Amino acid sequence: MTDYAEEQRNELEAIESIYPDSFTVLSEDPTSFTITVTSDAGENGETVETTLKFTYVDKYPDEPPLWEIYSQENLEESDTEDILTLLQQQAEENLGMVMIFTLVTAVQEKLNTIVDVMKNRQEEEKRRKEKEAQEAEKVAFQGTVVTIENFLAWKAKFELEMAELRRKRQKEEEQAGKPKLTGTRTAFSGNNLFPVKFLLTPWLSSYAAGNNVEVDESLFQDIEDLDLDEDDPDFDPIEMGSDED
Repeated sequence: MTDYAEEQRNELEAIESIYPDSFTVLSEDPTSFTITVTSDAGENGETVETTLKFTYVDKYPDEPPLWEIYSQENLEESDTEDILTLLQQQAEENLGMVMIFTLVTAVQEKLNTIVDVMKNRQEEEKRRKEKEAQEAEKVAFQGTVVTIENFLAWKAKFELEMAELRRKRQKEEEQAGKPKLTGTRTAFSGNNLFPVKFLLTPWLSSYAAGNNVEVDESLFQDIEDLDLDEDDPDFDPIEMGSDED
């Protein structure tokens, strides 16, 4: 005849020696106790923990003990459900033998697996953020690519602004009683001085510098062939802007 009480006392003494810092007796009739189980630390020191409560039944170990999750730290609800399912499976496999150590060991391994999963999730999240940052940097570096279409749109707008500038300048000169200047001379006179290369390659000297755009230099390949002689005295902004013109 099995002496259940004796087997339970012997196991309790063994468990207390194995887990001296995490074992606590809650009651003696029925025998009830807790064991705190903590996972190994993850890469960044993260851990998960649970305190298991066991209660002996009269015919333990021929019948499984009662158990519950007494407390937990950093575990999700799905994790606690998995632990309870694991305890049930291990108890059924070990009926007839004292099993507390086996149950606790199985839970310890489960907690370590949970920490590994947490680590993998953190690494995936880190990689995702790094990829997003790289994509954002790539977009910022490339900026707006200059195409025939957007250059011509800019050119049309620029020409309208220059025409308005010339009209305004001519009006001011007429009101001041000065000779009427040609469109070219107006653009290069007084405060309206514009370098030739700025007029012809505004994306290279202005927009590209301020917006990190990629410029199609073929759009400007014929600049050197244009009939603009900066050495011509008439091209001198100072002479153009003088009253002697």
